[in-house]
Amino acid sequence: MIDPAAHFAGQRGMLQRDRASAALGMVVERDEPGEAIVSMRVRDDMTNGFAITHGGMVFALADTAFAMACNEDDGVTVAAGADISFLKATRAGQTLTAHARRRVVSGRGGLYDVTVTDETGEIVAEFRGRSFATRRPHPDGSV
Repeated sequence: MIDPAAHFAGQRGMLQRDRASAALGMVVERDEPGEAIVSMRVRDDMTNGFAITHGGMVFALADTAFAMACNEDDGVTVAAGADISFLKATRAGQTLTAHARRRVVSGRGGLYDVTVTDETGEIVAEFRGRSFATRRPHPDGSV
């Protein structure tokens, strides 16, 4: 099992506790308020019965970038919902990159768009996430 604290050393506490993203080998390229870029190399065990990247893996990558972009302060912000459109199939060995950007925040809700591309820059998927800012404290008191 991958230790997320070691995998995401130097990153925010929310990432250092993120076992799923660490186990999938995600790499943080950018982490700024309202924007995040996360990449992931597709492994053989991330493909489906047609030898293409499982849609859940693409969704997980986009969701991680979305989570980083919408957690901009000391609060805990979670997904209220998300939709994804798969536009291009990919295969093991390819590297996918998710670029999340804040569209709008109004009250406790927000809207974020995430574009997932392959290593050639071609768009693989478009994801739209809706966030909700909770009043829940962070598990260890940090962001």
